[in-house]
Amino acid sequence: MSENRSAAEDRSDQANNGGAIVMAGAPVADAVLAQVADDVAALAAVGRAVGLGTILVGDDPASAGYIAKKHEACAAAGIRSFHQELPATASQDDVMAAVAAFNADPAVDAYLIQNPFPKGLDYNAAIAAVDPAKDADGLHPTNLGLLALGVTDAPLACTPAGIMAMLAHYEVPVEGRNVVIVGRGPTIGRPLSLLLSQKRAGANAAVTVVHTGVANWADYTRRADVVVGGAGVPNMIGPDHVRPGAAVVGAGITWEGRRLVSDVDEAVGEVAGWVTPRRGGVGPTTVALLLRNAVRAAQRRAQA
Repeated sequence: MSENRSAAEDRSDQANNGGAIVMAGAPVADAVLAQVADDVAALAAVGRAVGLGTILVGDDPASAGYIAKKHEACAAAGIRSFHQELPATASQDDVMAAVAAFNADPAVDAYLIQNPFPKGLDYNAAIAAVDPAKDADGLHPTNLGLLALGVTDAPLACTPAGIMAMLAHYEVPVEGRNVVIVGRGPTIGRPLSLLLSQKRAGANAAVTVVHTGVANWADYTRRADVVVGGAGVPNMIGPDHVRPGAAVVGAGITWEGRRLVSDVDEAVGEVAGWVTPRRGGVGPTTVALLLRNAVRAAQRRAQA
C-alpha cells in the first residue's frame, strides 16, 4: 500500500479489479456482543441482572424466527429473556395490556414489540405506549426525537446503528461523502439519515433520502459513494444503479415463500467496492445492537 493512500482506497481499487469486499455482519455482531457480555458480567458482579423482553402478536413464521434468534443471543450473552405471545385474534386492549405489564415489570430493562402486526391492530399506538427508557428498538417517538436533537445516550434504532457499525468495521469512508438511502421508513431510512448526517464518529455525511415515489431515484444512487437499500422491494437496486467502487448495504428484506430476498441484487457485487451478502449481512448486527440497548438501559437504571 502506498503511504499516501488509505486502506479504504486500496480496498475500493481491489474491489474494482476483482469483486466487492463482502460486508458480513457476523464479525461486527461478535465484537458488539463481546462488549455486551462484559457489561452484563460487570452488572452481575454488583447483583444486577439484565432483562430483555419481547412481545409477539400473531403467527407470522418470519417474526417467530426473529424472536427465537433474539432469545438465543440473550442466552449466549447472559441476559435474562422474557416473552409474551398473543394470538392473531388478540384485541388492541390485549396488546396494550402486554405493553403495560412489561412497563411495570422491574425485571425487564428493555423490550421490543415485533412488527408486523395482524391486520386491524395499531402497531404505532403500541410503540407509543412503551416506556421510552425501556425501548429496546429505539423506535419510540421520544427516542427518535432525541436522535433528531443529537442526544447520544438515548436508545438508538437497532438496524441503523448496526449499519453504522458495519461501515466503520469495514473501513468504508463516510465522513463528508455522498450517501443515498433508498427508503424513508421509521425503522431504517429516517433514523439512519439522522445518524449519518450528525457529527458522530464516522458519520458527518451528505445524506439524500429517496424512495419508490421518486421516479428518477437511480440518478441519485449512481452518484453515491454509499448506497443503503431500505425500501423492502426485492432486488430493487441492481448493478446499473450504483457506480463502480461504491459501498452498497442491503437493509430492506422481503420473504418470497421461504426465501429471503434483499433490496440489493446479488449482481451488484460485480461492480461495488463493498456489498452486504443476501443472508448474514445487516441482520446479525441488528440483534447485537438490540442487546446493547438492553444493557445500556440496565446500566442507566442501576445508576438512577
